[in-house]
Order: sequence, then structure tokens, then C-alpha cells
Amino acid sequence: MDPKITVNEYLAALRENHLLGLKCKECGFITAPPRLACRKCASQANEVTELSGKGKIVSFTTVYVAPEHRRGKTPYTVVLVELDEGSWIMGNVTGIDSTQTSMELIGARVMMDNTALSEEKELDDSMITPLFHIINQI
Repeated sequence: MDPKITVNEYLAALRENHLLGLKCKECGFITAPPRLACRKCASQANEVTELSGKGKIVSFTTVYVAPEHRRGKTPYTVVLVELDEGSWIMGNVTGIDSTQTSMELIGARVMMDNTALSEEKELDDSMITPLFHIINQI
């Protein structure tokens, strides 16, 4: 695979349940989702790497008023996950009651769900987001 991954390649991998990032050849930092340059040292010498999809929730918000494309599908919870590889990535969390979210979510271990995508399978690629499920509470 080309060390410069396009947004379309990243989203196509998500559709196949693969979470990709770029590992910097200069400092070893992993950037996810992939960007043109390393987020730590700005080097453009990168290699594509597949990430485990495992990590912990560092922040979250519950959405009660959705954007146009998600009308009627609220509430839902968006999480910021610190992946085991070090990168932080946003996605949605499944398998919880979004009306009952609490600070107990912070630190919960999560894994990218085997469906990988937001529930709206008919969405175009610009609306795809990783989907996580909780594997245990800290």
C-alpha cells in the first residue's frame, strides 16, 4: 500500500472493519485517522499500519439534537478514544443507553465494533465513523 493513504482508502478500509493509521518513520508516532504529515514531528515519511481498534474513552458527549442526516436517531453518544497505539480518534459507542451516560464512561475500555460503521449503512463515505463497544469498565 502507498505510504500516503487517501481519505477514500481510509474509509474503504473502515467499511471492511480495518482501522488504518500512519506510522512515522522518523519518530514512530502513529497518526489516526491518517494525515499528510506526522502530528508529532511533521515528517511526511510514513508507513500505513493497521491499528487494533482497542483503547479507552477519554471524553464523550451525548447528542440529543442531531444533524439533518440523523433526525429521529437520537440520542447517541460520541466518544474520543485513546487507542492502545497512542492516537486519539472519535467515533460512536454502541451497546449503551445514551440517555443514561455518566462520567463512569471515562476510562472504559473499548474495541472497534465488528460492524465498524455508524448504524446508518446507507450513508455516503463522508458520514462513516468508527463504532466502538465497551469491553470493560475501569
